[in-house]
Amino acid sequence: MKMKKLAYLVAGLVLLSACSAAPGGGKGAAGGGNKQSGDTIKIGVNLELSGGVAAYGSAEKNGVELAAEQINKDGGILGKKVKLVVKDNKSDNNEAATVAANLVTNDKVVAVIGPATSGATKTVIPNMTKAQVPVISPSATDDSITLNGKDVQKYVFRSCFQDSFQGIMLADYATNKLKAEKVAILADNSSDYAIGLTKAFKKEYKGEIVLEENFTQDDKDFQAVLTKLKGKDFDAIYVPGYYTQAGLIIKQARELGITQPIIGADGFGDEKMVQTAGAQNVNNVFYSTHFSTKAPATDKVPAFIEAYKAKYNAEPSTFNALAYDSLYMIKQAIEDQKSADSAAIQKGLANLKDFEGVTGTMTIDKNHNPEKSLVILGLTDGKESSAETINAK
Repeated sequence: MKMKKLAYLVAGLVLLSACSAAPGGGKGAAGGGNKQSGDTIKIGVNLELSGGVAAYGSAEKNGVELAAEQINKDGGILGKKVKLVVKDNKSDNNEAATVAANLVTNDKVVAVIGPATSGATKTVIPNMTKAQVPVISPSATDDSITLNGKDVQKYVFRSCFQDSFQGIMLADYATNKLKAEKVAILADNSSDYAIGLTKAFKKEYKGEIVLEENFTQDDKDFQAVLTKLKGKDFDAIYVPGYYTQAGLIIKQARELGITQPIIGADGFGDEKMVQTAGAQNVNNVFYSTHFSTKAPATDKVPAFIEAYKAKYNAEPSTFNALAYDSLYMIKQAIEDQKSADSAAIQKGLANLKDFEGVTGTMTIDKNHNPEKSLVILGLTDGKESSAETINAK
């Protein structure tokens, strides 16, 4: 009995100690997360560098590293160098949460960039909030990322616009630009990203939806549903999903003789989509995105393109640009607050106004989303043939 009482006492003391310890590494709750110390500003990078959506994470890593290189070359932030702590979440949501915990607790970073996807970003929010360390995702577009019900997620931000904005603008584009009175929807129902896009499009679109079918991220054969669709009267196909399935759907649709426009969101925005579909099949394809070299959003774009080409021998993509902006947004937040502590960065990001990035001039709204324009790209033979900038209504 005495041993049991002793065990309970020890457990209670351990629990009390754990509850009283701050998540930011010894700082009390009033300390507001991790504190900057020494001659560097440590920024965590939590990205999908391997696994199913590694193309997004790898592209964003390139953008962040270019930004860090330029910032340090220009004297750093408040005279201190940026030090990136890069970790691979392996395109796994549980791993993303673990990486977040390690970055804030063990590496003592003052802010984190990533994950890239909405599902992974959702899993890191509890750890980032507990640690009181701000996180900014370059491409997590699910509306609920920055909101918990009606409450704003205090430590969560993004440099991309949200799904509802994309879905609304794509529905408007289908109606007014493509004159599509009848649309078919082939949607990925295995990701929060695609579910949000589908919901927003359906809510805004005023025409007829002649067919709606779902798939998952592991599906590869769309012949049956496309054959079914071919027998119907429709003007466009809406495909909310990632580049992997989008490429297969485009390829199989074109090979079946389906020539109607295929439209989607920023998940289309990787060269692997064209590789999967075959460039000859990627015609009459349109998708919303945050950046285009053919439609420069600000005067900073030409220099960014030149620097990116010099470093990586390639033209920058949307995901390169969004991640690049993410680090510069953190830089601006630090400079505005004259502090690189987590609490100061959170405040600076929440109050960011008229920030001129390469994806547009943006102001963070009350829900921690950037207010900026959207670009819809058109593809012909797998290459950008049109770029139209569309402002929010």
